[in-house]
This record gives sequence, structure tokens and C-alpha cells, in this order.
Amino acid sequence: MRRPLSSAPFVEGWPPPNHFMSEVLERVRGVRELPLFPLPLVLFPGVPLPLHVFEPRYRRMLADVRAGNNLFGVSYFDASTAPGRDRPPVGQVGCAAEVVEVQPLSDGRSNVLTVGVVRYRVDSYLMRSDSYLVGEVSFFADEAEDEGQLRQSAGEVKELFMRIARAVRTISGEREALPELPDTEPERFSFLVAAAMELDAEVKQELLELESCGERLRRLRDLLALAVDNYEERARVHAVAKRNGHGGKKLDFDE
Repeated sequence: MRRPLSSAPFVEGWPPPNHFMSEVLERVRGVRELPLFPLPLVLFPGVPLPLHVFEPRYRRMLADVRAGNNLFGVSYFDASTAPGRDRPPVGQVGCAAEVVEVQPLSDGRSNVLTVGVVRYRVDSYLMRSDSYLVGEVSFFADEAEDEGQLRQSAGEVKELFMRIARAVRTISGEREALPELPDTEPERFSFLVAAAMELDAEVKQELLELESCGERLRRLRDLLALAVDNYEERARVHAVAKRNGHGGKKLDFDE
């Protein structure tokens, strides 16, 4: 199973914007065993993950999942950086994914659209005859925090994110469309921004594991604040060069 090169930032209308976590936790009530497989990426709740299923073990997993509750777990694991290990450690946090749509292909492969539902922590791996991993998991959401403060923090994050998006659009010659960030609950909003940002997988994993939405928003704000001045300066130089007739000149800002 592998992820195609591109995907949408979120699935319109899913999960529902109100009572985001209470509804998705209800969705997994009573679920203790979850098919798992490691991927070198981090999935967040509310974010889509298109997959191409071709390996026999994942074809079997997909069939089992569709015959059950349509849920499986995505755990970050990069085999190239974990010599001697074939799975994430017990205790690692992942994100359950729900199968939304399946496009079967004539040779047995499938294109599958999934979307992140809710986070889990692996309590143990089950000894099963299946060729894919199965874990006993515990699902969790963020701790309760002041809603007004969270919305204020989310507003600060959105402002910085859109400033960078506008700068990127200028740098690209107005070819990039401005992203649409839905007006939704701060927890879901924090996951959407974390998924949209260009961050190392290890940093995204840290954001996934946080059980405080306020802390997640603070970290996102700090990361965006570090980058915004650089992007806006690059956009300013690009605009000046374009007005002077040097729009085609490539400038290296990495030095």
C-alpha cells in the first residue's frame, strides 16, 4: 500500500464541524482491536489519505476492514531509520482511518480514499495468523481547555498561515490558489494546519501525540512565525523584480 503524490487538504463536510471529537470517539466506542500497518507518514484526524493497495497482505486487510467496521490504523514508521525493527514500538500514537471509497482495479489492486478519524495509542500487538499487524489500542482526544482561548489561538495561527500562503502565491507568479481553511473547532483546525505545513515527519508525530490543543496551536504559531518574515521578504523581492522586468531571474534565498 502506498500513498499517491498528491491529496486534498480535507474532505468537505467530514467530519462534521460541530462536536468534532465527541462524535468521532462515539464512532469507535467498543473498538479495541485495530488492523495496523506502518507508513513513513503521519495522518491527522479529519485529513484524507488516498492509498494505492497492491501488496497481498494489504489487499487482505482491506477486504477484512470492509467486511467489518471500515477502520484501520496508520502508525508512523520509517524502516530506514529504525534498523532491526519491523514495527513501531508499543505505546506509539497513530491515527485510525476510515475507508470512504474504494475503486477496484482489474488486476486486484485498488485505489482507496480514507480519512483520519481519531488518535489511538498501541497498548500491545496481538499474535494473529494474519499477515498484517493487529493491535490492541486505546483511543483518546485532547484534554478540556478554555474554548475562548483556543479560538483566539486558532485565529492567530490562521492569520500567520494565510500570510505565508499569500506570499507563496506571489512568489509562484499568482499560479497558486489560496488554501481554504474551514471555520471549524480549534482541535480539528489544528490538525488541518499541521497536515498542510511542510514539516519533518518526526515533528508532525510530536504534534499528533500532544493531548493539549492549546499547546499544539502554540507550537504551530511558533513554527509559522519563524517562517513568515522570510516568505514575505521573498515575495517582496519577487514583486520588485517583476516590476523591473526581471521576473524570469531565479534568486537563491537558501544561502
